[in-house]
Amino acid sequence: MNIIKVVLLLVTSLLLFQTQTSAGDPLLWVCSNSANYTSGSQFKTNLDFLLSALLSNASKSGFYNTSIGKDNDTVYGLAQCRPDTSTEDCETCLNNFIVEIIKRCPNRKAATLREASCVLRYSNQRFFSGADSRPTAIYSNKKNASDVPLFSQQRGSLLNNLSESAASEASKFKTGSINYANSQPLYGLVECTKDLKYSSCLSCLQSLITAIPDGKSGGRIVAPSCTLRYKLYIFFDPPSPPPPASAAASSPPLPNNTTKTPSDVAGPASDSSSSIDIVVVPIVIGVLLLIVVLCAFLIRRNKRKKRKYGMIDETEMISADSLHFDLRTIRVATDNFCDANKLGQGGFGAVYKGVLPDGQEIAVKRLSKNSGQGSQEFKNEVGLLHKLQHRNLVRLLGFSFEGEEKLLVYEYIPNTSLDRYLFDPAKKTYLDWERRYKIIGGIARGLLYLHEDSRLRIIHRDLKAGNILLDKEMNAKISDFGMAKLFVVDQTQGNTSRIAGTYGYMAPEYAMHGQFSVKSDVYSFGVLILEIVSGQKIYRFHESRDLLTFAWKLWIEGTPLELVDPTLTDNYHANEVVRCIHIGLLCVQDNIEDRPTMSSVMLMLSSFSLTLTSPTAPAFFTTSTTGPNKPIMDLELETSSISSSMSYSV
Repeated sequence: MNIIKVVLLLVTSLLLFQTQTSAGDPLLWVCSNSANYTSGSQFKTNLDFLLSALLSNASKSGFYNTSIGKDNDTVYGLAQCRPDTSTEDCETCLNNFIVEIIKRCPNRKAATLREASCVLRYSNQRFFSGADSRPTAIYSNKKNASDVPLFSQQRGSLLNNLSESAASEASKFKTGSINYANSQPLYGLVECTKDLKYSSCLSCLQSLITAIPDGKSGGRIVAPSCTLRYKLYIFFDPPSPPPPASAAASSPPLPNNTTKTPSDVAGPASDSSSSIDIVVVPIVIGVLLLIVVLCAFLIRRNKRKKRKYGMIDETEMISADSLHFDLRTIRVATDNFCDANKLGQGGFGAVYKGVLPDGQEIAVKRLSKNSGQGSQEFKNEVGLLHKLQHRNLVRLLGFSFEGEEKLLVYEYIPNTSLDRYLFDPAKKTYLDWERRYKIIGGIARGLLYLHEDSRLRIIHRDLKAGNILLDKEMNAKISDFGMAKLFVVDQTQGNTSRIAGTYGYMAPEYAMHGQFSVKSDVYSFGVLILEIVSGQKIYRFHESRDLLTFAWKLWIEGTPLELVDPTLTDNYHANEVVRCIHIGLLCVQDNIEDRPTMSSVMLMLSSFSLTLTSPTAPAFFTTSTTGPNKPIMDLELETSSISSSMSYSV
């Protein structure tokens, strides 16, 4: 009995596995040979931002097109999901395509991928509103229709009517059926990308209709701007009421000479039309093969789960020995943590400058002793944080854990932190507008990486000017990311009764109720933008009002430039400054859902052609008796209020 259960489980799992792995295979992929980009180029940076924006926006609305960059580095992009595709399936399809389009078309400046439920395109040339019906992939059933002249007539009538309807509707999508013979329905589907006007959509579909092979009982034609499909069996969710019941339409088994999977496409479509016959090859799978496939699937799924929830196994993690620094070495490097080498003090511990025997300069964070983690757990977390590599993050080099000493070793950043420049009357003059704008973009890129592009999602929860370090070229590098995980506050969203953060920068839902998400970091980022523009601290702007109140007042009065730091005089681009203030106010809105994601923020910063929504009033809450801008290491929450029990590492 147990053996039967195992075999049934194997068969079921294999079917699920095959469905999942084949669902994202493209029906059409086109890689342009006209131009290439190089890794690290501005075009590649713009392309990364574009793909992130397409995924974020199209997965919610079903369609999105935009452009990022200027001159020769401009990249245009479009993403669309079929209207009958769920939001979750749309996001999955586009996410798979973003991976596939880079893999299949590496370093190409134009590419197209299309599958049944979604399409993704980008190019260095503007293609919006243009009907691209070439190149074309043609899929046809091997079986011929029983009455070819009648079938061709009815098929033409069905597809022409559907094309007229789709072209005139906003969805640019239509399904339907027509009686073929003996009450046998013939089903059809047509779709255009939503950027096409009526005439362009209709022209594209008619071009595909003329390319249909004669006599075949089913087929599909796929082009960059449009697609169509017809078949004697229903292949889409029927509208209400459903088509009349018939022997042929009552969910029959798939004919042996037809397949719906696109995996037989041998390669990318060329610049001329290609005809692809889909032939099913019978495959006999034994129990041993089932076991092998299932094991591979389970191993892969287990690895995905570990990455998703922040777990790490020994084969994947960098050896702890390679990251471990001997405590004696660190003591010598920092002169036994002497005050002369102390760079600063934060909520998680003091930071010291050190010099290793080989001359390498390092920064050592001596963690507070209330971490509450065991040795292995601490090493695992450090192993994960070490994998977070981005030019706008401070690089973690390793750790030391001996007795009660827990040390994190980072690269040394010579220009210290942003607050040392921004809030110092003498040093702030070094921060001209070009540098400030560059710093804002760097923080945004680093935060986007932590939220969406890293191997596990990290919510910073203490983003502030003091945690933004500046390298020799004044590039922003985010520090202290992942600290909450090392102090057993390890959720990435939800509620917590223990808060790590700084008043003024903390979103009110986090400070008041312990609720946090990526939008909590977005709020902190908005505060940072306004501080960078004004050169003033959040709660030390004016005695009678805070920076958010003042910025909002100027915004609604139509005088946002009065917020600008006077030390900048008139040496700034007004459109960039107003744009940054606008984005900052969007980020600090009271309603969590109204705040943008970091991918949207990057799009706002990169594309001035994008129209921004009007911000609503910022979230306000009064200063506590503990004073502003103080780090909170161990803040216990009571019902809807903040307890007065706190401990600071000052």
